[in-house]
Amino acid sequence: MKAIKDVIKNLPLNANQISTDPEIIKVYGKDWTTYFDIHASAVIFPESTNDVSKIVKWAVLEKVSLVPSGGRTGLSGGACALNYEVVVSFDKMNQLTDFNSIENSVRCQAGVITEQLQNYAKSKNLFYPVDFAARGSSQIGGNIATNAGGIKVLRYGLTRDWITSLTVVTGTGEILELNKSLIKNATGYDLRHLFIGSEGTLGFITEATIQLTTPPPTLEVLLLSCENLSQVIETFKLFNSKTKICAFEMISDKAMLKVLDSTQLPNPFTAIHPFYIVVEIEKASEEESLKNQQTLEEAFSLGFVTDGLIAQSDQQAKNFWRYREDISESLAKHSPYKNDISVRISFITEFIAELEKIIHNHYPDWTVVWFGHVGDGNLHLNILRPPGLSKEEFVKECQKVDVEIFTVIKKFQGSISAEHGVGLTKRNFLNFTRSPEEIQILKQIKNIFDPHGIINPGKLI
Repeated sequence: MKAIKDVIKNLPLNANQISTDPEIIKVYGKDWTTYFDIHASAVIFPESTNDVSKIVKWAVLEKVSLVPSGGRTGLSGGACALNYEVVVSFDKMNQLTDFNSIENSVRCQAGVITEQLQNYAKSKNLFYPVDFAARGSSQIGGNIATNAGGIKVLRYGLTRDWITSLTVVTGTGEILELNKSLIKNATGYDLRHLFIGSEGTLGFITEATIQLTTPPPTLEVLLLSCENLSQVIETFKLFNSKTKICAFEMISDKAMLKVLDSTQLPNPFTAIHPFYIVVEIEKASEEESLKNQQTLEEAFSLGFVTDGLIAQSDQQAKNFWRYREDISESLAKHSPYKNDISVRISFITEFIAELEKIIHNHYPDWTVVWFGHVGDGNLHLNILRPPGLSKEEFVKECQKVDVEIFTVIKKFQGSISAEHGVGLTKRNFLNFTRSPEEIQILKQIKNIFDPHGIINPGKLI
């Protein structure tokens, strides 16, 4: 293979769009995963879809592999360059254009930050509902490539539900315009949905038309405590049947203690409880507010909830959310080994009990922290690295248990990756969620769009 310095000069871009600086490569060649050795050869900064097409055609000619880079907030290694690939960063493709006031939609380049889109929608008295803790750094292209979910899936669905059209560049450099923002389009396969959730393995998502919606009514945020997981599920069942839930998030006692320690936020209750729930519900009228209050009272009377608060101010509501959203940051210093998994909501209690038994049998002295989007069956399992154990040894030990964990997931017909994607970390375990026949079809689809195998190679399949 030719040295990158010999072929990069043939790339038809401006000099300021290409970097081989080791410090730049170190930043752009990875995501939030911390246990891969990064070996990228260069970083390229396209400014348009045509630039991306030129890059791909150059890569085909020079036999160079490419790795897409968005906000680099992923946790599956999907944006990691390990084998001297060239990284394609979308930082310079960050424009919002073509707002349509009739359809309440906006054209969005792949490098637009999630929070930038949310604020733009707000400036138009509209709302972009896909939301999660990494809103300030994640990019729309990456969100689409992983079909990002977050905290409001119960009310508003996934990223997929808000994409009316896509512009993509395939592995041959061909530019495709998918769906063209049509509501009704019964003309065969909707290729837009193949690219959503494809983890950048079929081509590059360069632009999207995003559907916006009307802002939600006033929201009430509740912080509740439960003594066991069954009570958490019963509380969800009750609120889901009687109120309009936007979010329903579970926090374990270990997660809460880590947040209290790292943020100095006050303990919301006088004691530490085994489980906490952050519930966000709509309050469009005084009648709804009364119904919300009555539902909370019913949760108390049925013994589902042992303590509870309704936020009395915007600041208190923000603090309630911090107990949930600051968990990952509070765990970071412990180098947690993460599993992002899902099962049907009705299986959660039995599912967690089986997993905890497996982990305890192997590592009785290790700390396991649970939290997640219980309302949609998505759980985050975090095993904290014990003091004195190197990162490499820790990962190796955790991976020994992965097969047993994924076997339980398969038993409950769940997913080994609910929202973080498969990337590198879960690639070898895809068969625990997908059948051999499905995996073979995925490979065939990959070969159609990327016949040279140069787009994000080694990821997903």
